[in-house]
Amino acid sequence: MRIGLRFAALAIGALAITAVPRAARAQDDESLMPDQSAAKAKALLRLEIAALGGSAYLNVHDYVCEGRLGQFAHSGDLNAYPPFKDFWILPDKNRTEWDKKATIVDLFAGNQGWSLDKSGVNDQSSEALADFHKQIRDDMDNVLRYRLNEDGMVYRYAGSDIVDLEQVDLVELVDRDDTTLRFALDVSTHLPVRYEIITRNPTTRERSDKLTLYSEYIPIDGVNTPRKVSQSQDGRDVYEAYYNDCQYNTNLDPSLFTKKSLEDRYAQEPKPKAEKKAPPTHPTPSH
Repeated sequence: MRIGLRFAALAIGALAITAVPRAARAQDDESLMPDQSAAKAKALLRLEIAALGGSAYLNVHDYVCEGRLGQFAHSGDLNAYPPFKDFWILPDKNRTEWDKKATIVDLFAGNQGWSLDKSGVNDQSSEALADFHKQIRDDMDNVLRYRLNEDGMVYRYAGSDIVDLEQVDLVELVDRDDTTLRFALDVSTHLPVRYEIITRNPTTRERSDKLTLYSEYIPIDGVNTPRKVSQSQDGRDVYEAYYNDCQYNTNLDPSLFTKKSLEDRYAQEPKPKAEKKAPPTHPTPSH
């Protein structure tokens, strides 16, 4: 499950999400030939997809989820959990409404995007649009649904590990852009418990690491859905999201993902009454 970019951009964490130290990998796993390693990785990914819901998971074309999201402050403290509601038409239409009255909305539709707040409807910046598409491209669900057969994708079984006291299998994909996508799958359920995106600056070769943790899976409409998702970036906590409910394949109206939908929403908002002008000598405050 993905969240709106507004909170992701504002959230700057302080403490790294920690995992139990890595267990020693078995000798036979280390000695696998490349073809054997790739075959094992692909087999584990098939088990992961089956665990997530198989065809029900792969055939999701839209969904609506709601919950609460907490962001980490500079101090490392976790702030209050404001409610949000997330609408998706896959792969690239997203509308995230913040607070119960949806007074703040982030909307992306392909190569366009807008935001709604008290000032009205505004275009998303080019940086926000680029970040949105980067998030989509490397998102775990997007990779599993659309990118596994991508040209140039390299598969590798990376052995075993321990995450939150549970043993996991590690599967690594490396795409043509040299981005490493690492899945940690529970050995008993094959559900993903950790997903890592590793990139390197092409000039400095400096590593950047985005880590997402998934837990508390429940079945919804045939899809095993994590109720808790947390994320860190380069060792700094970013957010924790708790999902109250999700609904899949609801046939969302495409008009919900247009600029006009935000303009209509803004027009419905009650506007503050203009203050009565008096004959004071100081200027009238601006709003």
